[in-house]
Amino acid sequence: MCGRFQLSVKGKEISERFNTEVFDEHFKPRYNCAPTQQLPVITNNEPHKLNFFHWGLIPHWSVDKSKAAGMINSRAETIADKPAFRNAFQLRRCLIPANGFFEWKAGKVKLPYRFFLKDESLFAMAGIWESRTGPDGHILQSFSVITTSANELMNDIHHRMPVILRREDEVKWLGTTDPQQLEEMLKPLPAELMARYPVSTKINYAGNDDATLIYPVDVFPSDLFDQV
Repeated sequence: MCGRFQLSVKGKEISERFNTEVFDEHFKPRYNCAPTQQLPVITNNEPHKLNFFHWGLIPHWSVDKSKAAGMINSRAETIADKPAFRNAFQLRRCLIPANGFFEWKAGKVKLPYRFFLKDESLFAMAGIWESRTGPDGHILQSFSVITTSANELMNDIHHRMPVILRREDEVKWLGTTDPQQLEEMLKPLPAELMARYPVSTKINYAGNDDATLIYPVDVFPSDLFDQV
């Protein structure tokens, strides 16, 4: 699963990394991107523009925005077949820029970890998006982060992780129509390219959004965790 991520860089860095237009009056660095928020994405139909979509996919046939909270993620293994996702997977894909994401280790207390690339660089999570017109005539644009099985760095924390695209695959993800090529990209990023550390439980509250959320904390006592 992926339920929180970080995009705490300046707009100029996003613009240079993804060859995308970013307006500072619209973008601000975020340390705690959470479901239902309007967040930055780069879509296949506007690859040189940073758009802001609702996190939580609202299928084009749905009239109930409240159900979007259950569609913040879509599984790589079933995305090509599930009615809620398959049309978007074929036609509407996006990059979700990030420089970290968070996952919680189960135990007596759920404890958060930050995951990131070892060189702390920007990366793109693979996503799908939808656009529909609401009952009031307002256009609702939304997205979902695609998840896959966990790599070795993740699997003692959670059995799922976001699909992090290799840099050389990002343009292909937005442009190809070949189903086999698309499915080949939906693999876990090798663990040796990533790192992690524990962070404060302040990340649990979506209203918190500042640099202290990504500061490392001391290693947690082992007795807080459930025994496997």
